[in-house]
Amino acid sequence: MFRLIRRLTSDHGVAEEILQETWLAVWRSAEGFRGESSVRGWLMGVARRQAHNQLRRPRLQPADLAEVQDVPDPEPGVEDRLVREAEHTELLSAVNALPEHLREVLALVLVEELAYPEVATVLSIPVGTVKSRMSHARRRLGNMIAAARLEGSGRR
Repeated sequence: MFRLIRRLTSDHGVAEEILQETWLAVWRSAEGFRGESSVRGWLMGVARRQAHNQLRRPRLQPADLAEVQDVPDPEPGVEDRLVREAEHTELLSAVNALPEHLREVLALVLVEELAYPEVATVLSIPVGTVKSRMSHARRRLGNMIAAARLEGSGRR
């Protein structure tokens, strides 16, 4: 849950506060869990709602995905590392350019590794919409990266 919350806010401390609020909300509403979804999906939904409620307050801002750092491979060559960093930056720029509803589905499926039905439960949308958004996100990312590479090579 913390990874999801952390991706929605730019402040580690605020993310920890939201996580605490999430557990409090889970405790208060545990009787309301009907078992229609997995516990994990339900917990992610509660975390997402808590984060969005907090983000509506003026003091919090959504995180820029470019700030999220990957753990580097052990001792890569300088050239390999530079290429990977450039590709990583290019991908993060493309992801940040996606509309929020596509970024959110992408993060839940690829980062949080939730199954489509769990994502549907978390976002309160049909499974078909999750599939559609994933397809749109992948297509847009591919197009944006291809366009950036063409632009970078000087061709248009």
